[in-house]
Amino acid sequence: MKPVRVLIVDDSPTVQAVLKNVLAEESDIQIVGTASDPYEAKDLIVQHKPDVITLDIEMPRMDGITFLKRLMSFRPLPVIMISSYTRENSVRTLEALDAGAVDFVAKPTGDVKTGLQRLKYEIVTKIRAAAQAKIRTSALFAQPEKPPVLEDLTGPSDRVIAIGASTGGTRAIHRLLAAMPSNMNGMIIVQHMPARFTKTFAQNLDASCALDVKEAEDADRVARGKVLLAPGGFHLELLSDLDGYFVRLHDGEPVKYQRPSVDILFQSVARAAGDKAIGVLLTGMGNDGSDGLLAMKQAGAFTIAQDEGTSVVFGMPGAAIELGAAKVVAALEDISGIVLAKLT
Repeated sequence: MKPVRVLIVDDSPTVQAVLKNVLAEESDIQIVGTASDPYEAKDLIVQHKPDVITLDIEMPRMDGITFLKRLMSFRPLPVIMISSYTRENSVRTLEALDAGAVDFVAKPTGDVKTGLQRLKYEIVTKIRAAAQAKIRTSALFAQPEKPPVLEDLTGPSDRVIAIGASTGGTRAIHRLLAAMPSNMNGMIIVQHMPARFTKTFAQNLDASCALDVKEAEDADRVARGKVLLAPGGFHLELLSDLDGYFVRLHDGEPVKYQRPSVDILFQSVARAAGDKAIGVLLTGMGNDGSDGLLAMKQAGAFTIAQDEGTSVVFGMPGAAIELGAAKVVAALEDISGIVLAKLT
């Protein structure tokens, strides 16, 4: 099996050196070059034809997002963004994901060398996943026409929709929510993403769809027209009482290397909502969510997994399908219609 050929593009010699040291230990990864800015990178891409590029956001002469957009227009390649852990860069990182980046790694504050070495598992795993990723055209993620408010979705409802995603999930979730009416049943979402980035992601979704989207806080109620996004670094669970559903946050141990965990969410939905729930597992690497989606199905919920053809990375939905956890396997663009049909 050929190694994954990686080009590192970063203006920091320290970051370049740390990434080279981290990746050099992996026999299935080959570093084909380093570049300190996009102009150097352009020549190395032509010369070495890398499988994956790691790309810094802040660089001299041309910033990483401008270069990414040009790259996706003329020579699409899997790109992992290297982002500083700041509010400004969380906004720019999400812009990069919208522009076609497969995933990102948030550089820790403090000692970059030590911090990046601690992130070795995340960096290596994301590079391997990116090498297998399908690079999507913008047409697939074009925002659909705003759906009408459906009369038969008004009034009280005890139905709840739970969604889980990872690699490629930000654009998939946006595509899904953009097709939902403003009076949609309450929704809860886990997207694998660090703290700070989830808040920015929730704000972006809120500004671009008819629903009210926010980063979840402990004891938030699940209500019609509302979407709660699990905050980075915290598991989110659904509970019920006489008034309906609400959420709890906790910082328990990561599950399948993830916190928030889709499995934790889905298993709680199975307990709290049973056959009143709809579960949707979208694109992502690994197998988080597969056991939880099976628990939801066994509790009587209607379960959906995104198909391979429209998944950026088919790991999570593929694992769920293999377990028999999905009642329906569907293309991304069809999932919103399937969900709405189950509610009307």
